[in-house]
Amino acid sequence: MKTLELPQTDLTASDVVVGLMRINDMSDEDVRSLYTASRDAGVTMFDHAAIYGGWHGCEARFGEAVTLSSSEREAIQLQTKVGIRQGYFDFSYEHIVESVHESLEALRTDYVDVLLLHRPDALVEPEEVARAFDELHAAGKVHHFGVSNHTPGQVDLLRQHVRQPLAFNQVQLSITHANVIAQGVAANMGGLDQSIDRDNDILNHARMTGVTLQAWSPFQKGFFDGVFLGDREQYAELNDVLDEVAAAHGVTPTGIAVAWITRHPAHFQVVLGTTNPQRVRDAAAGSDVVLSREEWYRIFTAAGHTVP
Repeated sequence: MKTLELPQTDLTASDVVVGLMRINDMSDEDVRSLYTASRDAGVTMFDHAAIYGGWHGCEARFGEAVTLSSSEREAIQLQTKVGIRQGYFDFSYEHIVESVHESLEALRTDYVDVLLLHRPDALVEPEEVARAFDELHAAGKVHHFGVSNHTPGQVDLLRQHVRQPLAFNQVQLSITHANVIAQGVAANMGGLDQSIDRDNDILNHARMTGVTLQAWSPFQKGFFDGVFLGDREQYAELNDVLDEVAAAHGVTPTGIAVAWITRHPAHFQVVLGTTNPQRVRDAAAGSDVVLSREEWYRIFTAAGHTVP
């Protein structure tokens, strides 16, 4: 699996990240099997959030099931997110600090490598975020910081106050939910839905400012609408093309869905949501595939996107 030297950090991490939002009801043995399969496949980064599995539920399941030696802890990156509460968002100083302390306790670790602000808080006061980040960073409890689902303007506002680099932005991206990329391909095309800028050009802003974009829901048709892989009722042509390209590269369609994202020169990380060890292995194999431009655009158009 490819690894990335992540800009604005001292981290070198896998470009496939295993997200652990669905492990709350898994047994210790199954959680350990997922972790072991991920590590064997070359995954070094694991993604959590305070809200996953109820309040810190999935973090606690991971901490209970996976015992990390000091050397193993140093070999991986644990990432978690803060800010989503029951029915509202909260980037207050008190909530950020309290939530991180609870995450550390649940994960049974002294620090997290990355902390992300989880979806924008309309009532954010950047000075409070900065105060929380300063305290957590100085105490060694959080090494690096970023955001999730933030626009460039929201990132820049935080940057006026936060002293640590905001090195990550986690955004939804799959072959079929690809507005982050597709809008730029069809820019200035009147009357074409694809040409509408829905995110204030997150992609180019990230590339210009050294932000690593992390793609969540990489196999979803849309916003939690189910997966496109194997869906021949809605995406027959796409699945035909994925099967053909997968056979040519000796991987599965899952691997090609990952390769399509990692082929982009923005150097995305791909955040999986699966609890299936084989799906992790299939995705990791795709990390090593480099699609040609022709293959990449063929998949893009088969998903229904326009190349003017």
